[in-house]
Amino acid sequence: MTEHARAEEHGTLAELLLERPPMARELPGFATDRLPANPAELFGEWLTGAFHAGVLDPQVVTLSTVDTDGCPDARVLVLRGLDVPGAGWVFAADADSAKGRQLAARPGAAISVYWPLLGQQVRVRGVVEAASAEDSAVDFLDRSPWSRAASLVGHQSEPLSSLDAYDSAAREARQRLEADPKLVAPGHTVYTLRAREVEFWQGDASRRHVRVHYTRNEVGAAPSAWSRTLLWP
Repeated sequence: MTEHARAEEHGTLAELLLERPPMARELPGFATDRLPANPAELFGEWLTGAFHAGVLDPQVVTLSTVDTDGCPDARVLVLRGLDVPGAGWVFAADADSAKGRQLAARPGAAISVYWPLLGQQVRVRGVVEAASAEDSAVDFLDRSPWSRAASLVGHQSEPLSSLDAYDSAAREARQRLEADPKLVAPGHTVYTLRAREVEFWQGDASRRHVRVHYTRNEVGAAPSAWSRTLLWP
């Protein structure tokens, strides 16, 4: 690509960014006078609303972790459940994957999600705990055949010589599942992020964003008690 072509492409991108301001559409309101005491309950309401509004894959979230050098890392994965009483966001991963090793070394993590159609964002921070091997096996067997086969292939994030090599490994994994339907990937683990703080953000085209921050009261209060406050946009 020539310098002139790069300049034209850069100019076009800059124009697109300026011409398409975010949230320039009708967005839902946020009634802060009727907030539930538990942030997980509010998240469940927002997630249900996202499904009903036609948001694509609203259960897909970004999990952020920290490696042993203190460098942040993030990736997108699927939320597997929500423990409302315990304010826990549930997901699954291979314990031998990069995120699994990072969580074993440093269990502090964050989950974030943004639903553009609704202009809604949720940020969750807390500590991750791993489920038992038995509970993780139940989750694994509840997955689709394609998901189980991919987990059995393993080697996540490792260098891959070719897509043909993956296809061959996936075929072998499916054959193993056909021979043993109860087979479970050894590293498959269910994790729960126990929230210590959760922020709900409702966007507004005029930038009058509404933000509500929940904090778990760990001193002088029951573990299930939460305090909440509005934040400046």
